[in-house]
Amino acid sequence: MSLSVYSTQRLAEAAEKAGHVVDVIDHTKCSVKLGSGKPQIYFRDENITKMYDAVIPRIGAKVTRHGAAIVKQFEMNGIFSTARSLGITRARNKVRTLQIMARKRIPIPETLFSVNPDNIEEQIKIIGGTPVIIKLQEGTQGLGVILAETKKSAKSIIDTFYKMNTSILLQKYVEESNGEDIRIFVVGNKIVASMKRSSELGEFRSNVHRGGNTEAIEPTPKEQFIALNAVKYLGLGVAGVDIIRSNQGPLLIEVNASPGLQGIEGATGVDIAKEIIKFVEKNAKRRKKQKYFYR
Repeated sequence: MSLSVYSTQRLAEAAEKAGHVVDVIDHTKCSVKLGSGKPQIYFRDENITKMYDAVIPRIGAKVTRHGAAIVKQFEMNGIFSTARSLGITRARNKVRTLQIMARKRIPIPETLFSVNPDNIEEQIKIIGGTPVIIKLQEGTQGLGVILAETKKSAKSIIDTFYKMNTSILLQKYVEESNGEDIRIFVVGNKIVASMKRSSELGEFRSNVHRGGNTEAIEPTPKEQFIALNAVKYLGLGVAGVDIIRSNQGPLLIEVNASPGLQGIEGATGVDIAKEIIKFVEKNAKRRKKQKYFYR
């Protein structure tokens, strides 16, 4: 990721404004050397093992395992990270996230996951029938999220994914959410900004990257409780929590370990990048000049 990306640019600006030294490093160009002596982290051919006091990981969906492994090595070297490696891998897998939330009694939509191609009709019935949401287990920004309005279309889509050996989950479509959801941005143990996202006409996904509209809101006490506890249960320091409003109350649908800043800063006017840097300052080991690493 480069400084041309809004979130990266904002984080770098906020850190430099606070008097810190910043390096933007692509974690896909990093390697870890194991064996004799202490493990070493290299960026290309440069040993960066002891160069940083804190890391702000922003890990792409396609390179989650490698990115989390690099973050883990920084953690093992005593370097503070705004998102722990385990939290990153948990949040990236929707099923794992929802399993944890269900165990902790955080309300979620009716959800089913399976790898059995022989009882698709029964799976649809178990989830409450159509319409049904079909999601890739590791999709982001609304990609890999499909609304199947009829049993025929649902069976066709699910069968296709099974034949492609692609991991999916099914969720009951919450019609009363009206193509809207709430993004709550958590830094540390506090909510720093919240917005409502509304889908465009004919589009049920409300993600900003899908053209959704945004407005600042004040989440309800129940929504705040869900967001703060979801982030805590996953082990994240910075996260975006997505919630929909149903007739049964708020339901958590996803937790993003690398949430974008552009949409929510624009909607709320909150300097979230500054809040993240303040969080790092409180937790990172002190040096004469602190440095920050993020992808």
